[in-house]
Amino acid sequence: GYGAVEAAVAQATLAICAEALGAMEAAKALTVDYLKERKQFGMPIGKFQALQHRMADMLIEIEQARSAVVNLAGALDKPRLIREREVSATKNLIGRVGALVAEECIQMHGGIGMTGEYALSHYARRLTMIDHQFGDVDHHLERFIALKSA
Repeated sequence: GYGAVEAAVAQATLAICAEALGAMEAAKALTVDYLKERKQFGMPIGKFQALQHRMADMLIEIEQARSAVVNLAGALDKPRLIREREVSATKNLIGRVGALVAEECIQMHGGIGMTGEYALSHYARRLTMIDHQFGDVDHHLERFIALKSA
């Protein structure tokens, strides 16, 4: 029965990783809109190069997370060792990128990013909770290392 449970947990992990990817996309979209609307020195803050660089870095990380989710979806039917390595690699990456996206988006929004009335705070909290479901980044890093040497 353990193999069936492990396969079900792999599917559930894929589902929450896909949910996290959607939350990252939504947080990114909110941030892009905010950077276009918020003005400083008579121009949108999205025109400032430092913020553009931060958004570009975040976009790259989100795309890497997307690739990991797609890879995991393709690995669910593979042999156990391959599947479980992909599960741990993806869950670790999603946790790290989710934390980065939440932190960067909140910082670029300033104080409004953490108010309960603004959707970004809910996405940030959900990304934090997803990291703790089915093992956090540290657990999956250690698990990946153990599976790699198996």
